[in-house]
Amino acid sequence: MNFLVTGGAGFIGSHVCERLLQDGQAVWAFDDLNDFYDPGIKRHNLRVLQSLAKPFEFIHGDVTDCAALEEVFSSVKFDQIIHLAARAGVRPSIAEPALYQRVNVEGTVNVLEAARAHAVKKITIASSSSVYGMNAKVPFSEKDPIFSAISPYAASKLSCEALGHVWQHLHGMDVAMLRFFTVYGPRQRPDLAIYKFASLISAGKPIPVFGDGNTARDYTYVADTLEGIIACTKREFGFEIFNLGESETVTLSRLIALLEGALGKKAIIDWQPMQPGDVPITYADISKARARLGYHPRVKIDQGIPLFVEWFKQRSI
Repeated sequence: MNFLVTGGAGFIGSHVCERLLQDGQAVWAFDDLNDFYDPGIKRHNLRVLQSLAKPFEFIHGDVTDCAALEEVFSSVKFDQIIHLAARAGVRPSIAEPALYQRVNVEGTVNVLEAARAHAVKKITIASSSSVYGMNAKVPFSEKDPIFSAISPYAASKLSCEALGHVWQHLHGMDVAMLRFFTVYGPRQRPDLAIYKFASLISAGKPIPVFGDGNTARDYTYVADTLEGIIACTKREFGFEIFNLGESETVTLSRLIALLEGALGKKAIIDWQPMQPGDVPITYADISKARARLGYHPRVKIDQGIPLFVEWFKQRSI
């Protein structure tokens, strides 16, 4: 099959492209290589994909550019789309809310509309655990009411979920929305906590810790997230939302201790107040993904952090 992967040069996107290619699919990666973090990292990911000598093509383009999308969809008959392109991050979204609205919401509309116009019936779209906001009930279930978003990023992802439902309802598209829970592992973005902490600890520099260290996240190893994404491409749903997490919470203090152990070096802590937009906990109820996708995450944090650190020490960029 022919797959279009938006955001295909990024952290999760490059893993998705690699897996699809290994499974014998043809892949087109669409990415604008923006400077949210060093574009050289994405270019390195692309070289890895190109080195596989599989049916892979990179298209430098922006999902906010309707003409660029039209050119791509007119040149290739796609069977499925995996839409991962987005501006990510809670704190940066507070500084640039209009940018997040434009890329995440308008960009998703553009991809959905291009798919509709060219009769692509199936699309898998990245959402986020941030849509749960200040959810008092744990673990978070797809059935929970989600009216407590506390960042522009979370609000933009909520909008994307609503748009997916609209296109399914109006146009009969098969739409899966995947709520990712703090994905980490090889190729992780350098702005994310695990990579940032590993870099600072290795350099003997202080790491900024916001709050008292008791905030907790459902850290999900990228290989497990990948299994959930691929499972979605092999099933039809109409419209469904799935949590993809480990269903296990890890406090910030424990995360730092695991990094210290894997790196063999103590962290210097720079205690900071809690930041606007941060939530105290994320925790995925994955019973629906288990039942409907056969999703069974396998890599616990005790295994995942050493695997990440092994890649971190060997990375070429």
